[in-house]
Amino acid sequence: MDLRDAAYRKQKSVYVGNNYQLGGTRHYQLTQGRSDGCRCIDVKTGGGLEYTIVCDRGMDLSLASWRGINLVFLTENAEAHPSFYDARRSEWLRTFTAGLMTTCGPSYLGDPCEDEGEPLGLHGRYSTIPAFQVCDETDYEEGVIRITGRMTESHPFGDKLLMKRTIESEFGGSAIKITDNIRNMGDRDVPLTILYHVNFGYPFVTESAQIHVQSVHCEGYDEYSQERMNERFHMKCPDAGNFEKNYLHTFAPQEKSVCAWIRNGEIPGALAVYLRFSPQELPYMTQWMLENARDFVAALEPANVPCTSRSELRKQNLLPVLKPGEMRELHLEIGVLEGDECIRSRLG
Repeated sequence: MDLRDAAYRKQKSVYVGNNYQLGGTRHYQLTQGRSDGCRCIDVKTGGGLEYTIVCDRGMDLSLASWRGINLVFLTENAEAHPSFYDARRSEWLRTFTAGLMTTCGPSYLGDPCEDEGEPLGLHGRYSTIPAFQVCDETDYEEGVIRITGRMTESHPFGDKLLMKRTIESEFGGSAIKITDNIRNMGDRDVPLTILYHVNFGYPFVTESAQIHVQSVHCEGYDEYSQERMNERFHMKCPDAGNFEKNYLHTFAPQEKSVCAWIRNGEIPGALAVYLRFSPQELPYMTQWMLENARDFVAALEPANVPCTSRSELRKQNLLPVLKPGEMRELHLEIGVLEGDECIRSRLG
């Protein structure tokens, strides 16, 4: 069955009463605990990939699976409603979902700090901003699943950013394409810092998983990580004595696109999940590894800045800004590959 073929979709349409039998979207609201009220959209490509868009968390992605195999790490917070968000220091972690993708930014990320007199918490507000004008442009005949939504980060005397996110998959496909269009609607320069926190977990990620990054340079963010550079390619067994490890990757700037991926050959048929992005748009990638009991996660995090505080980025002259009226467009593809031959031909 290949739903990517238009003739095939047309041929099979006589067998179904509702196209969702094969693939499409389903909209609903969560009702339990701190997730109560969160608007979600389930996407089923019909090719084996299923994932969930959380409209009230900046159109980020929570659940994701391939042919029933879970791909992601989820915290106990689940899809916490943004009304529980606390901007102070590291309180962001109390509503951190993880999931397939949590976006950090858009005007600050990294460690809490004070920047030019403004107190800033961990990782920014992006994932706690509800989307408006959410539009489902899914078209079975065209063979595309497409969801768009808009978010604003603004206040009357400060920054005014308008963000439009488009999430697309093909019917029968195995990839998610994310396009973010960010515009400065105000009359002064605004910092723009974006990090895509993509989180993988059990049973896709085990000690058998191998991590690959097409970077030209990698270094640890701290002494503990730097001393364990040779451990960055694989996960250790969960243990409360393990501390988190963070690595900063940079890429050849002349490359049009680069990949980072995780492969687990012990899953029947072999499975890999990759990220593809442009180093012109996202020249950095943080690799986060946490091997604790219950908190067992490998994250690949493309970004336009290193994952550090805004005050430190400003001090190092690494803080990007959007000028009034200026727009920036960023792209990220997350895809699944199955089978050694397919993985080798696509990723090497």
